[in-house]
Amino acid sequence: MGGDREPIRLGLAGLGTVGAGVAKIVRRNAAALAAKAGRPVAISAVCARTRDKDRGVPLDAYAWEDDPVVLARRSDVDILVELMGGSDGPALAATEAALDAGKDVVTANKAMLAIHGQALAERAEANGATIRFEAAVAGGIPVMKALTEGLAANGLTRVMGVMNGTCNYILTRMEDGGLPYDEVFAEAKALGYLEADPTLDVGGIDAGHKLALLAAVAFGTRVDFGGIGIEGIERISIEDIRQAAELGYRVKLLGVARMSGRGLEASMAPCLVPTDSPLGQLEGATNMVVLEGDQVGQIVLRGAGAGEGPTASAVMGDVMDLARGCRVPTFGQSAGHLVAAAPARATLPAPYYLRMALADRPGALAKVAAVLGEAGVSIDRMRQTRHEAGEAPVLIVTHPTTRAALDAALAGMEGTGVVLAAPVALRIEQV
Repeated sequence: MGGDREPIRLGLAGLGTVGAGVAKIVRRNAAALAAKAGRPVAISAVCARTRDKDRGVPLDAYAWEDDPVVLARRSDVDILVELMGGSDGPALAATEAALDAGKDVVTANKAMLAIHGQALAERAEANGATIRFEAAVAGGIPVMKALTEGLAANGLTRVMGVMNGTCNYILTRMEDGGLPYDEVFAEAKALGYLEADPTLDVGGIDAGHKLALLAAVAFGTRVDFGGIGIEGIERISIEDIRQAAELGYRVKLLGVARMSGRGLEASMAPCLVPTDSPLGQLEGATNMVVLEGDQVGQIVLRGAGAGEGPTASAVMGDVMDLARGCRVPTFGQSAGHLVAAAPARATLPAPYYLRMALADRPGALAKVAAVLGEAGVSIDRMRQTRHEAGEAPVLIVTHPTTRAALDAALAGMEGTGVVLAAPVALRIEQV
């Protein structure tokens, strides 16, 4: 039973929402954790920016360190639990210090790993340590464990998902309330759903970090955040959402990654998905990850993508594995075996939704249709909505085409003199 072996001792760096949640789990569930791990799980020391703050959990029993690097090097810390955030600075310094001391690291820091993941994985292996980061991708959903363990025998063919709850909340709230983007954005900000820099959320950067980590584990590649095409939801209008619904689709900020003969195709961008698909039925701030393997087919994982409980649960899942002696290389295989995949644009044809505003004059629509035809893009459906002052809004759904052909058409439209602003172009993803 738990307690017969030496405890696994944690150094907890960061006492925000998730850090406080981890402390609560360790305190409240001590007996269950010890029984399941076969040894006690204890916090030795903690670190945060401010000491005298009520975090909803007693911290008096733990040593306090002002410097997370000192915390990482303490002799009574076996695992550094890094929950400070930030791609560089104290989080990176403390992680490097822990690894150099041969200590394992459990983190929820997707930005740090998306940018420094390969170097940190190599550093961990050189010192006989590992980094676990279940909480960094899709909150409480155990997607990394599914990839590295349950699906380890599969060749992954595609991974995709909705991995930013704030964006999904904004899009579903716009649809449910018939509200414009700016109004729902302000509402999400007032509710505290947005990062201090909102671009991390609505610009797709936060979700892009997660996709970079997901793709690395799924396809055995070096993490390459810079190779991911990223587009946010800022240009999505209530008109796009209404028209998508009439066509049988919903708009989602969707991450998609697959390996092709040309390299790793990975993008995080708003897409249309069928309303009756699992992704199309996803509501509010919930996350969903879809994994497709050559042996199992499609696996769908759905759950809370953020928040104190779900994220702390994922952190402690990693701690428990390490306490049991279950050790997996940081990205599922030796860092030296990870390949540097060339970033590639998606080559599989797909239909696209286009919304544009044309000058309200004769022949405008014919010019657009001609440009699409010259680029080899065929029109499936076309709709001209209500006229506004001097402009005619037009919606087009294409037959399946490549992004390269579509980009050529969009570039050609600039020279027609009838397209008043850059069109909104959304891939229609079959899931």
